[in-house]
Amino acid sequence: MAGIATFWSQSAAACRLALVLAMDVSSSVSAQEDALQRSGLSAALMAPQVQAALFATDDPVALAVFEWSGRYNQLVVQDWILIDSLSTLAGVANRIATTPRSHDDFPTALGYALGYAATMLRRAPVCDFQKIDVSGDGRNNEGFDPSRAYGAFAFDRITVNGLVINVPEDIDTREAQDDLVDYYTREVIRGPSAFVEVADGFEDFARAMEAKLIRELGVLMLGQNNAPHQSDVQMIDQNLADGG
Repeated sequence: MAGIATFWSQSAAACRLALVLAMDVSSSVSAQEDALQRSGLSAALMAPQVQAALFATDDPVALAVFEWSGRYNQLVVQDWILIDSLSTLAGVANRIATTPRSHDDFPTALGYALGYAATMLRRAPVCDFQKIDVSGDGRNNEGFDPSRAYGAFAFDRITVNGLVINVPEDIDTREAQDDLVDYYTREVIRGPSAFVEVADGFEDFARAMEAKLIRELGVLMLGQNNAPHQSDVQMIDQNLADGG
């Protein structure tokens, strides 16, 4: 562990942002929708304007990607990596597009996903800012909710942004559409300049994610984010028992 810490301290001292991307693979997401999500995220990362934002300065962005569904169903798709070249970015995009889905039959444990993202940031390279980018097509319906996650983990220096995916049957129902956006606005996003982006179905995911990444990468505002140390998702329940 000391060697890993030394590596990050030497290689990432000038990192400007540690960004975690969290993809929803709960049972409400069909195989076709999951494929659109993966290809959409991959395409968004390779979009010219996103590339321009990623490489706008000499200080790199550190990126990690995981998929989530039930309480104990999270899988790292891409562990922490410094996006310091176009070839590195292309490799990450390809990994996202081609990694098979881990599960398709678990509920939506959004609170646990946030807790998992927090543990990932605790072993991230040291960067000026830390952000979590969580996408989903529904409310938390298993395990503790986002408010308990925020009570159990140190999110005070982390910005959490949301990407709401309006499922096809809800797109034409303004009340249902607004309800999920309102839920993410009230319960999920957190921190300086936090915001919600909306995709009108998984077919619109690539466009929405591209817009979201451009906005997240374009302006880094307020505060500094230091990466503490904790990496094990099993620590989630212990944190809750200790004071969540």
